Amino acid sequence: MSLKAGVRSKGEGIDDVHWNILGQVYSPKSITDECFSWHALLPSETFIPSHVHPTQDEYIHVLSGALDLVIGQKQTHAQDGDLICLPRGVAHGIFNNTGHDVSCLFWVTPTGKLVDLFRKLHNMGRPDEVVAIAPQYGVEFLPPVRAADYLHNE
Repeated sequence: MSLKAGVRSKGEGIDDVHWNILGQVYSPKSITDECFSWHALLPSETFIPSHVHPTQDEYIHVLSGALDLVIGQKQTHAQDGDLICLPRGVAHGIFNNTGHDVSCLFWVTPTGKLVDLFRKLHNMGRPDEVVAIAPQYGVEFLPPVRAADYLHNE
């Protein structure tokens, strides 16, 4: 795939595609063999369970809102304007505990099979199904898969 020059407008996905993955909305912004980027809207109280990309580096630019994260064994926090860097092989979980929607730009390099995974996961309703399918596409989820098991807010 080659990159097309131009501007992707706010709210626009490639070919008007928007994936619903466990209540979060992902809109692809660019897809090449080297890099895949997407805008993500993470509604309040949603999360991405701890997982690993063995062959991809992942980045998240928080555009609005804030996220709680588990990176490796460490809990941390990112807010609007922050860039989260997740090297390949490092486990990470992402949580919106703010009570508000969070907007982010994600990208991975190289693309690998992540686009195909998102296509497969679109409108899939159960986290256990997501966890079972993901390894076929190069993403491995780690137990547990419930947000309450990760973060213990005082």
